[in-house]
Amino acid sequence: MKIAVLGSGTLGVATAWWLHQDGHEVLVIDRQPGPALECSRANGGQISVSYAEPWANPKAPWRLARWLFKDDAPLWFKPSLDPKQWMWGLRFLWECQPKRFEPNVKALLRLAEYSRTVLQEMRQSVNVEYHCLEKGILSFYRDERSFDEAQEMADVMRNFGIDRRILSADELVALVPALAGIKHQIAGGDFHPEDESGDAYEWTTQLAAQLASKGVEFQYSTQVTRLCAEQGQVQHLEIVDAEGDYQHVPVDAVVVALGAHSAALLSPLGISCPVYPAKGYSASFDIKDASAIPDTSLTDSARKMAYTRLGNTLRMAGTAELSGYSRALNGKRCLAMVKQAQELFPNALDFDNVQFWSGLRPATPSNVPLIGRTEVRNLYLNTGHGTLGWTLGAGSGKALADLIAGRQPEAEFPFLR
Repeated sequence: MKIAVLGSGTLGVATAWWLHQDGHEVLVIDRQPGPALECSRANGGQISVSYAEPWANPKAPWRLARWLFKDDAPLWFKPSLDPKQWMWGLRFLWECQPKRFEPNVKALLRLAEYSRTVLQEMRQSVNVEYHCLEKGILSFYRDERSFDEAQEMADVMRNFGIDRRILSADELVALVPALAGIKHQIAGGDFHPEDESGDAYEWTTQLAAQLASKGVEFQYSTQVTRLCAEQGQVQHLEIVDAEGDYQHVPVDAVVVALGAHSAALLSPLGISCPVYPAKGYSASFDIKDASAIPDTSLTDSARKMAYTRLGNTLRMAGTAELSGYSRALNGKRCLAMVKQAQELFPNALDFDNVQFWSGLRPATPSNVPLIGRTEVRNLYLNTGHGTLGWTLGAGSGKALADLIAGRQPEAEFPFLR
């Protein structure tokens, strides 16, 4: 079949890879001038299987209430007149119920475990250098209350077979000596050695280049303006190409992997896609003293901030703003990130040449992504992965290729049918 994959981020390229493996003619279309230039460009770099937790949990509404009027809060909701934002918020509150929480945890965890296995298998046969480190992820907590709450979550994960090892402040600093300077601020931590890290941008761009060399067509700087459906299926795409010309592209099937922009394209067909942008930030620092930067990826739980070494760069990423589709940088957040990095690594980084970035994470109210077939029989979704696109990407792509081929995916997950 001729299958169009809309979007060339981690999800789109992974999907294209597995569709190509199945022998399909694959066309990848992206509005950007190259692959992985949206959420995959400068994310936190963590393959965080043991922390594949939904934002929607029973304690989330109370935290949001505390953070509502703080524009530098880890999770900030900026009310607007957009009815989609309010509808998303109401559904988010519904997903915070205890009866919804554990099924969502299970779905994310099972897909994350599967995806990590798929990624490990892929890199055995794909020659990609993306600063992969198999050194685990360490989360630390700055007060006893948050530490105790984290262990409640760790107990949930243990029920599903994930054992996050609990560490005292002394054990934590022994594992990561770079944190010795703030030991007095740390109540404890937890660590999972099987988690990984790596540069999603490098992985995705190099994988796209290999696909292009194998005959997969990539059409960049191209906007898909309409999915033209008749008799229950998409017949062709309406696009505006890089020269500004309108074209109709006939297809046998379509995969929408447009992240936060998926809903707008699907809405005219009456397809529900409850994805709303959660803007995240990152700061990239050149490393001046490599001995002071750990190989283990870190998460400062109180500030919802991750620190990951990517070669000679330290990537700091986190926060979430539910404030619409603008990618404008908030100066307060940027300044706060630099101060936090200076606190942890005062002499190890180049603080005079920081590269700031923001991206619109495609979040569903439950944080469980939308993967599978829609009511339009040849139209498929691979979107809504929120903060876990890099963690879930490889497995989501393979699972969707299985569904398109009529195979049962290996992951235990509520795929769309």
